[in-house]
Amino acid sequence: MLPLSILDLAFVAEGQSAGEALAGTVDLARAAEQHGFTRVWYAEHHNISSIASSATSVLIAHVAAHTKTIRLGSGGIMLPNHAPLVIAEQFGTLASLHPGRIDLGLGRAPGTDPTTLRALRIDPMEAEAFPDDVLELQGYLGDESRVESVKATPGAGTHVPLYILGSSTFGAQLAAHLGLPYAFASHFAPAALEDAVAIYRRKFKPSRQLEKPYVIAGVNVLAADDQATAEADAKRVWLLRVKALIGRGQRWSDEQAEAVLQSPAGQSIKEMGRYSAIGTGPAVREYLEGFAKRSGADELMTVHAAQTLEGRLRSVELLARAWR
Repeated sequence: MLPLSILDLAFVAEGQSAGEALAGTVDLARAAEQHGFTRVWYAEHHNISSIASSATSVLIAHVAAHTKTIRLGSGGIMLPNHAPLVIAEQFGTLASLHPGRIDLGLGRAPGTDPTTLRALRIDPMEAEAFPDDVLELQGYLGDESRVESVKATPGAGTHVPLYILGSSTFGAQLAAHLGLPYAFASHFAPAALEDAVAIYRRKFKPSRQLEKPYVIAGVNVLAADDQATAEADAKRVWLLRVKALIGRGQRWSDEQAEAVLQSPAGQSIKEMGRYSAIGTGPAVREYLEGFAKRSGADELMTVHAAQTLEGRLRSVELLARAWR
């Protein structure tokens, strides 16, 4: 069976505090560890009230201190938002505190909207330097810095494994050229999945970190004790995404969100969740097996989108039992 992992967005439910949501990330990571998942990643997003993983490195440190063996990392750090040296120092610190447990997934997108990008003091053109920034970061974490007389402490010599994240063929080509693992965000950007994976495998060049291609594919999972509960959870996910993506800053009722969901704009949001396993444990397993074959993935990064912590924990448990 392929390895299973989890992408946790530190979801903040309606009426919940950020502190409560962050406590839930520890519970979810402990459950993932108990049930044999390979890794849990956290994504850097900004100015989204329902996502509390913005300070990604800090969150990884907290969860690592409350777990024992599971790998933890970023899915991803949006590198144009940061100086490579700073990220090297942060993840070098994490790797020094938790040897053999830290991953560093890197994205090229800002992880936010244009207004927030300005608040971050980031020039949108920074994304054009992404390939060079990855190489600079790799140097800081390796044995020889690419910047004369500058050394990451902690960081140098830790060789924290890098992963290139993407939702288009650009990331696939970069990961192939650098000989790094490639993680495709098919849980919300499904369109280019098969083309990107094919390009990555065809153009891959072995590197010190990786001898052969390695693909991680994102997929949504809503596993529940019965089909009706899973489908109700999925419907709730679509409504909340409409509110977050289209009705940002407005107080929309469920009825208003439902009306938008039936519109062309709403259908595009549903298309974002094209790859979703919804149902009982056996039904979810069957879907994921088919998805793995279609995507050509070596590992599945599951996103458990139930709207309560209890629902996410149950989804993780049911999937683990079915997968075994």
